[in-house]
Amino acid sequence: MQQADRYFQTKIDQIREQFGYHYISLAFAQSAADSFGITWQYASGNLNDRYKRIILQSGKGVAGVVFKTGKPMLVSRVKDELQKEDLFNYPIIVAERLDSLVAIPLFHMERVTGVLLVGYRGKETMTKQTIKDLCEFLDGQFGDFGIKELTFN
Repeated sequence: MQQADRYFQTKIDQIREQFGYHYISLAFAQSAADSFGITWQYASGNLNDRYKRIILQSGKGVAGVVFKTGKPMLVSRVKDELQKEDLFNYPIIVAERLDSLVAIPLFHMERVTGVLLVGYRGKETMTKQTIKDLCEFLDGQFGDFGIKELTFN
């Protein structure tokens, strides 16, 4: 494992432990040779390795939507906010059986370059306050990657 890989994996493991999330993952855009696909590259608390096989385009899936808009995506209760027949559009939610989640864009030089997803399985629910607490903690935690002031639709 390379140094950068260890760094990101250690960080998300620490965040999951500190905040009690059930799942946390980092997605990054791939190079032009890989058609600029967006992939989940690091995970903590994962149920399986299916996240490694998810490849998204801008605007598709949780990471793709966040990459395209540059805005966080909050789903407080999956069963209440997403139609069951639309879940195939969000493979990470299905693969990890997430019930509540937020995906936050990570910026580098004013461009979205990564997505941090944190989620719960079960009764716990993401709220704007838990997200605010997470973002305050994250400030400076990912080196050159930053978080802008978050606004939700």
